[in-house]
Amino acid sequence: MADILPSIDLTDAPFCVAVIAIIFNPFFWNVVARWEHRTRGLTKLFGCPYTACYGLGFLIILLNVYRSHSITVAMTSQPKAEVMGTSPVFYCGVVLLVTGSVLVVSSFYALGFTGTFLGDYFGILKEKKVTGFPFSVLDNPMYWGSTANYLGLALMHASPIGVVLTAVVAASYRIAIMFEGPFTEEIYRQKIRCSKNK
Repeated sequence: MADILPSIDLTDAPFCVAVIAIIFNPFFWNVVARWEHRTRGLTKLFGCPYTACYGLGFLIILLNVYRSHSITVAMTSQPKAEVMGTSPVFYCGVVLLVTGSVLVVSSFYALGFTGTFLGDYFGILKEKKVTGFPFSVLDNPMYWGSTANYLGLALMHASPIGVVLTAVVAASYRIAIMFEGPFTEEIYRQKIRCSKNK
């Protein structure tokens, strides 16, 4: 630990930019999705809930690309830790990256574009809850898969600041889940109540 701490600079500008990007993304999509659910503002703007969902989805993808870029810039702007620059650490990073990618890709495949990018907030609801892989293994596999990807990259690059940023990613996703989970469940409870009243 004594070898790692001196290589971490929490005041470095690229680190601060990466932290802002990490925190902003889930905050942004939660605020916009809830606003859409209450007002149907994006649906009115785009003329169709599917077009609106795709528009928001592509914006979220762009924000996530920027977040990943800012994390990479932050990792390259700070020194590597020699103690992390070993083959076992590198291969642990590879395993995390592969595992995370499997979770992210399989989640997207199971949910589809609208299921991944908050379609339920637009009124685009699934017939039933997705319970197959990877949801049979883990709740919120896309979030935790993405976190595993960032940790894998940090270990592969022997980057202490990358590990710190991964912790920020995990914390921001954990907070997002606390808001998203109950809200999404309520959307589906409303659907069930409406179906029973018909």
